[in-house]
Amino acid sequence: MNSAQVDAYLRRLGVEHPAWPTVDVLRELHLCHLRTVPFENLSIHLGAEIVLEEERLLEKVVDARRGGFCYELNGAFAALLTALGYDVTLLAARVYGDGERLGNPYDHLALRVRTVDGGDWLADVGFGAHSHLPLAFGDRGEQEDPGGTFRIVEAGPDAAGVRGGHDTVEAADLDVIRDGRPRYRLEVRPRVLGDFVIGAWWHSTSPVSHFTRSLVCSRVTEDGGRTTLSGRRLTVTSAEGAREERELGTDEEVLAAYRERFGIALDRVPTLRRTD
Repeated sequence: MNSAQVDAYLRRLGVEHPAWPTVDVLRELHLCHLRTVPFENLSIHLGAEIVLEEERLLEKVVDARRGGFCYELNGAFAALLTALGYDVTLLAARVYGDGERLGNPYDHLALRVRTVDGGDWLADVGFGAHSHLPLAFGDRGEQEDPGGTFRIVEAGPDAAGVRGGHDTVEAADLDVIRDGRPRYRLEVRPRVLGDFVIGAWWHSTSPVSHFTRSLVCSRVTEDGGRTTLSGRRLTVTSAEGAREERELGTDEEVLAAYRERFGIALDRVPTLRRTD
């Protein structure tokens, strides 16, 4: 990233250019990213190509003021953090699904970030409902966060309630747990963005992928709650858990919700893409 791209990205987040790559700055960047850049899979259903290259990610997230899913959001965030002086490592993860079974390799992309004032942090702005702030990578106790109570633990057949006993566990794998339930299994081996192309392709084309079977656009709100548009259903949840839902009846209402709630300007309403 050049300096102009960095400045544009920071303006997108509403953050001043930091003096040093500290943990406090990382926390601010992480939270502002969740508040301003939506987690969304609209490109899949608009027929737009998803390209895991830094320039293309910046064009989408910064120039077009769009969001994306994990590969795009954490891929772009990694580029920003690196440009600001952080030591960033891309990590692959497998997401726990129904029955606490693990998903495919390269199912998810997360970041290990080292700051100048010490310590490694798990940063993840691309998992939807997750931690609002980075998690201490080496802390094996409970970590309280506005998004819940988190733990990062060494993985094992019984460490996170894996059922069936058929999942391979590498010695260095870690399970990320939220409110007592495993969210994903993290590898600590460094990866590069190109490693995740197959995962992005599968999630954007497979008929059994959650992303091809649903429409989602979601972000954290200023009060710590969440606003989500799933197809035509708009859901607003407060930080205390109060929930309001309503169906949007017209295309004009849907487009206005994308524009006003998420800052996304579309010329047509996304519709579920057929993959069969």
